[in-house]
This record gives sequence, C-alpha cells and structure tokens, in this order.
Amino acid sequence: MSFHYNKILVIGATSGIGEAYAEKLIQDGKQVIVVGRRKDRLDPFVSKHGKEHVEAIQFDIKLLNQIPKFALDVTSTHPDLDCVLLNAGIQRAFDFSKPETVDLSILDEETLTNYTAFIHLTLAFIPHLQKQPGNTSLIYTSSGLALVPVARFLNYSASKAALHHFLLCLREQLADGPGRVKVIEIFPPAVQTELHDKNHQPDIKGGRAIGMPLDEFVEESWAKLVRGDDQIAVGMAEAAFNGFEDLRQGTFFKIHDMIKGIQRPT
Repeated sequence: MSFHYNKILVIGATSGIGEAYAEKLIQDGKQVIVVGRRKDRLDPFVSKHGKEHVEAIQFDIKLLNQIPKFALDVTSTHPDLDCVLLNAGIQRAFDFSKPETVDLSILDEETLTNYTAFIHLTLAFIPHLQKQPGNTSLIYTSSGLALVPVARFLNYSASKAALHHFLLCLREQLADGPGRVKVIEIFPPAVQTELHDKNHQPDIKGGRAIGMPLDEFVEESWAKLVRGDDQIAVGMAEAAFNGFEDLRQGTFFKIHDMIKGIQRPT
C-alpha cells in the first residue's frame, strides 16, 4: 500500500527519523522536499537520490520571524504540496536539584525547537493546505515521553506533552474544514538516532545504541501511516497509549462534545 500524499515537505530531515522517512517516501515514488540546518547533510542526500526525486532547502526553524516567508516561498514554488512532516527536535537533560547546572538558554532552545517552532510552522502552512482540492495532512513526530515523562528529560517531556495536547485540539478544530487537513501524530519510543549520542548528551555512554533500531521503527510506523491512522504509537509508547491514553482521550472528547453541543455515534 502506498502513502496517501504525493508531495511532502520533511522538516528536520538531515538525520535520524526525518532522514529515514524522507528516504522511505522517495522509495514509495513520492516527491520530497527536505529541510534542515545542515547543508553538508542536505547536499549528499540530494546527490544520493537525484534532483528528480528530492529538493533540499536549508532553513533553521528556530528563526521564527522567517517562518512565514519560508512557508510562502515553499508553497509558491510547490503549489501542489499536500503534506508537511514536522520532525525536528532536540533533547537535553536538566537537574533542578542542582540549579547552578541548569542553563536556561539551552532549556529555552529546546522548548523553541520542540514546541514553539512547530506552532509557528503549523499556522504558516494551514492556509495553503486548506485551499488544496484533495486530502492534505500535517504530520508531527511527537514522543512516547508526551504520554509518560522521564525525570532526566523533564523539559523535553513537557515540550512533547504540550505538543500532544495542542495536536489533539488542532485535529478537532480542523475536522470540519475548510479543506480536508488531517492531523497525524507519531509517538516514537526511544530510537537509535543521534538524539542520545555523545555530541548531544555526552554523559550517556553508548547513547546511539539506546532504543529501537531506526529501520525497525520506520517500518512499523510506516505501516500505520499508509493504513491511515492519525495517532501512531510504537513500542513502549504503544503500550502507554493503549494502557491509558485512549481512556484519557475519551474524557477529552466528552468535554469537547459537551462544549460543542454534539453527540458522537457509538
């Protein structure tokens, strides 16, 4: 079964999950636009897969005031863009029991990258997607830590939880149009990427080996993407989702429907 969308913008595609999804989309015959800060990663990706399949854009999503122009440039060049995959993220450890070790500038960068920039990007691309004649989607790489936090990564967990709540509400707001914009959230477990490696978290030994192998995660989540799921939990994240998140969302929908004055079919 093939992916439902034909031209996909992959933000945060220079390594890990984003790069792996971009490759999977190309293998599926889709047109892909990869976005990232590191030109030295983007250029080899285009060379490997060919300009007929992929285009690269160097952009730093932390530059919030440049996001509206970035989105306008992309959608003007690619008026048939029907899917935006937001994958960028960073993870840092903080210990508030030792307040002298906490660098708030790093914490703010983490929040900006993992949450605030995603909100700005969402707002910038929604008008284009709403105008498309067919189905479109916004896809977000969230985290299992959005459901169950880890104390070491308290701010990362909080940023992903904030994103998850935002997406629950966004999905409901966009459900009735205009347009047909689907909101998809992916909840990875720990995955073997550079998120944990020595360049980012040097106090973790063998960090690159932590978690599910990347190709295994991509295959499992890809099957659910092409099936059309809008919430995709994998590994330990799936256990958490099935264990209590589904019940919690039942309460969310009851409150939402009560406020909206609607009754869902049982």
